[in-house]
Amino acid sequence: MPDFFVVGDMGAIRAVWDGPIARIDTPAEAAGVFAHALPCLQVVDDCETLPGQPTIDGARCALQSLEIATGLARAESIGALVTAPISKAQLAQVGFTHPGQTEFVAERCGVARDNIVMMLAGPSLRVVPITIHIPFSAVIETLTPALIRSRALATARGLRRLFGIERPRLAMAGLNPHAGEHGLLGDEESRIITPVLDQLRRDGLDITGPHAADALFSARNRARYDAALCCYHDQALIPIKTLHFDDGVNITLGLPIVRTSPDHGTAFEIAGQGKAHPGAMIAAIRMARDAELNRRAFADMN
Repeated sequence: MPDFFVVGDMGAIRAVWDGPIARIDTPAEAAGVFAHALPCLQVVDDCETLPGQPTIDGARCALQSLEIATGLARAESIGALVTAPISKAQLAQVGFTHPGQTEFVAERCGVARDNIVMMLAGPSLRVVPITIHIPFSAVIETLTPALIRSRALATARGLRRLFGIERPRLAMAGLNPHAGEHGLLGDEESRIITPVLDQLRRDGLDITGPHAADALFSARNRARYDAALCCYHDQALIPIKTLHFDDGVNITLGLPIVRTSPDHGTAFEIAGQGKAHPGAMIAAIRMARDAELNRRAFADMN
């Protein structure tokens, strides 16, 4: 496991963990204490913490921690940023206006929201939802050739830059059952998806599809691509959470920094009870380390 430190509140950690914690004042101090304690860059003092009960003070601490950690990553004082789950409802009460942490980090990095891609990754599957947090009724009007092209190119770049895959293989899922069944079950495949995939192939991208989504995620088919592009949120999230609920990672592509997050929420209902599975957070930290090493290697070669 790489050296890492927490940006936040030591009291919040002590409320749910009885291991050793050491306060640090700068990121450079983390390596010297990591062998015997969890380093913590303290953001606020005297913040009352009750596990499973979000507070306004806790939300302010979370927002300030996110701001500081993102700044450290931008300044290259740290190698990568791993964000923990947050309570969006509480953050909204302290002035947080972004849909999520991804959009906040992108803005602080000077990257337009449309130029970032959310990839969910586990040991045997990587998926990218083309459309994300919108009603299903809005998917068809949002799923444009331009958006598909942008997501596909950003995914290929991200796989080369952060995963060290020289020639990424992409697979695109269809929108309708059986990928439209040659128009019998919908024409979005022939009208929207196929033309842009044909153009991407002419441009040199290794991309197949549109595939019937009900078979795309079988073990045999997963071996044929490095990432699957999916038309809507659940088409991507159901298979990744089925296969990798305890070790799935959310990694943001298109940023100048490496940013990962465990692919789960806050789970306030079990906070402080010793029931939470650490697998996704461990996987997020390890993927952040590996992605940063790949990013450096890619930069050196280019």
